[in-house]
Amino acid sequence: MAKFFVSFLLTLMLAAFAAAQETAVFESGKGGAANYRIPAIVGLRSGKLLAFAEARRNDAGDFGNNDIVLKTSSDNGKTWSEQTIIVDNGTLQASNSAPVVDELDPRYPKGRIFLFYNTGDRTEREVREGKGTREVWYKTSTDEGRTWSEAVNITSQVKLPEWRAFANTPGHAMQLTKGKYRGRIFVPINYSKGEPQRDFTDYMAAGFYSDDHGKTFHIADDIGIAGSNEATAAETSNGDILFNARNQRGDQKYRITARSSDGGKSWIDAGFDENLPDPVCQGSLLHLKGKVIAFVNNADQKDRNNLTLRISYDNGKTWKKSILIEGVNDPKGRDVTAYSDIVQVNSRTIGVLYERDDYKQIVFKAVVFARE
Repeated sequence: MAKFFVSFLLTLMLAAFAAAQETAVFESGKGGAANYRIPAIVGLRSGKLLAFAEARRNDAGDFGNNDIVLKTSSDNGKTWSEQTIIVDNGTLQASNSAPVVDELDPRYPKGRIFLFYNTGDRTEREVREGKGTREVWYKTSTDEGRTWSEAVNITSQVKLPEWRAFANTPGHAMQLTKGKYRGRIFVPINYSKGEPQRDFTDYMAAGFYSDDHGKTFHIADDIGIAGSNEATAAETSNGDILFNARNQRGDQKYRITARSSDGGKSWIDAGFDENLPDPVCQGSLLHLKGKVIAFVNNADQKDRNNLTLRISYDNGKTWKKSILIEGVNDPKGRDVTAYSDIVQVNSRTIGVLYERDDYKQIVFKAVVFARE
């Protein structure tokens, strides 16, 4: 009984600590934006955190006058800087921030930040119908996000002519740090091909990569499951890639997973993970250390609710630990939580940057997790 009581108190203390570290980073109606959406976050060797979002100037819509903005934190997410605009595409759309820190380029021993993003001239529906286009770009920073390079358009390298809709992962991208493909920057994507289908089978998840620190890019193979959409990826302990995608079809309310042992060129074991329920929304994977991988999504098959952080100690084969980040009983079916991204703050703490309260805020919460 005593052991149970001590364990119960420890659980309450950890939950209280996590709640105490919660901070609103982006809020609707502030900073010149009607709404903020699609969070992405990375951490630097110095401990600095960089949080990106889409500042949707006029309304909450995916398409419109949407800029990509940045806030930074130097105290583990307790406080955040004023926001700066990193990408402004005029009155059109800039979207899908996919940052990653290249820590293996010998020219930049302190690391070089890549921010991949998309632009669009029509709504996603219109682009799927062949009436507009989506392009792919990146910017870099070598001074921890204070200044950024001119934009580089890589559309012709990473998007086939027959693809219509296109989107980077909404959340951080990744770099392989071991094995044959050490140094490879890998960005999960989704695209549409052919006429729009009612069951969304025109969508497919895939990726692109660079082996020369952004000089050239190549298209990775798709995972082979029609309807796979917004994707995320993480390195495993042996240098493989674990891939995780949204099932846009919605016929199975689970995450789609796959693995690659050749740096994302091809995929095996693609299928549905029934241990990862999902309401057809975005999720985020992150390699922590060794065989330890974290995953966050809305662990609910009905609503965007019950945002849950899971920890795997066997490279994502099983998910031993589960931590509820936020979830309430909402009979109106409101989107309590939605898109999210995760970053390792230190050896025992994960930072979760996520949308909440029906898209009114993007908040940061520090979550302590126990080692196995």
